[in-house]
Formats: sequence, structure tokens, C-alpha cells
Amino acid sequence: MNVQENLDRIRMVLVEPQDGANIGSVCRAMKTMGLSRLVIAGGKTRADYDDDRVRTLALHAADVWENCVWEQSLESALATSILTVGATRRRGKYRKFSFINPSQLADRISSTPAGPVSIVFGREANGLTDDEVGQCSLVVTIPTSDAFPSLNLAQAVQIIAYSLYDRLKPWPVEGVPIPQQRAEQAAWEISETLERINFYKGTERVWNHRFLRDVFVRACLSETEMQRLERLFIKLAHIAPFKNIPVGNNGHPPEDA
Repeated sequence: MNVQENLDRIRMVLVEPQDGANIGSVCRAMKTMGLSRLVIAGGKTRADYDDDRVRTLALHAADVWENCVWEQSLESALATSILTVGATRRRGKYRKFSFINPSQLADRISSTPAGPVSIVFGREANGLTDDEVGQCSLVVTIPTSDAFPSLNLAQAVQIIAYSLYDRLKPWPVEGVPIPQQRAEQAAWEISETLERINFYKGTERVWNHRFLRDVFVRACLSETEMQRLERLFIKLAHIAPFKNIPVGNNGHPPEDA
């Protein structure tokens, strides 16, 4: 598998872009770096944008606009991807624990087996919401000056696209990783299993589900590996009630145990 084939599996996903000019600029930024798969998510359609405005800024990259895929939601846009990456500079309590830069992202994709990879960009005015970042398994951040850290949408796409074009290597051919939709399903099933043995307290289940989903996606697990992991937790749930293990409230060990 050559480098261009690796580039061809990358989807640039724009969430509710506000201006057709920015879409056109994104198309141009993508095509100059060998990328061609554009997805627009959030419920808008082609009719919501000024076609002439898009094409004027896209210049000779209008084919990227013409072949754009439209998705009703970010969830549906990411469902079949084996790696999902949110592009954001914001950090916060309810965002990811770790960030990588564009060069590290290229290296990560190079080591990821065959399958679609989605990189998600937010709105021009306020970027991605916490929930949208939560739907991605990984976060990429472009290092910028603290004096003026904001980047235009097309600028952000161009920088990440350049890093991918410059550093991508052929991907491994071994194994077929599960898509994000399957990882989501497995994370919920395992979370439900842990719920049955009173593992959680408070809102832990929501964050544990996201953590498991992200780990499953980043690990590039095959379907066989995922099934074995699910069976392990199912067996745990069956065994737990018969084990004489002292527990406190909600299944947690007492503090003095």
C-alpha cells in the first residue's frame, strides 16, 4: 500500500461550516496535499451554500466540493471510521486527557491498519463542542503562539494536511480494525456489565464508556479481539456475585480495605 492510498482513506470532516468561502478554501488546501475526501456533517445540504462562492475559492479543487459527502450528524459521519480525531486547541475538564500535534498524528495514522480515518474540524466561530470532541477517540492540536492562538478553518486544515502529506508512510496490511460504531457498541455493553455488578458511583459510567470507546479505537482491535474482551467482562459479571469480596457502597472496596 503506497502513500497516496494512505492519503485516500483520510476524511476531512467539517461540522456545520458557516461560510462557503471557507469550504472552498478547505477544498484547495486538501487537494494541494493529495487529499480528496470531504465530509460535511450537521444537517446542512449543498443548497445551504453559495455554489459560486465555494468554487471561486476552491479554484481547481472544485471536484473535492462536487464529491463531498453530506451527513445528518457527526455520529453518522464517524460510524464507519477506525480512527476518529478531533482538531481543537481547547483544553478542559470534559475534554481528552492527551493531545498530539499534526506530525504525531501522521505517525499514528502510518501505524494504523487499513480502514477510514476521520479528522474533525469545528465551526469557524467556536470550534467543536465538548460533546463533539467526546465523539472522537483522539485529539490533535496545532501549536500556536499564546499571543494569538486562533487559526482560520482552512489554515488549520492546510497545516494538518501538509503534515500528513509530508510524513505519512504506507499503512500495515495485517488485521482489519473494528469501526468506531462497533467500538461504541462494545463500550456500552461492557459498561452495562459493570453496572450490573454495581461498579459505578455517580456519573462514572458516562466517562468510563467514553474512555473504553477511545481505547478500543486507538488500539485498532480486530473483531475477534473485541469479542474475546467482551466475553471476559461477561464472565466477570457472572463470577462476581459468587466471590466473597468485601465491598462498600456501589460495589467499591471500603476505604480501610
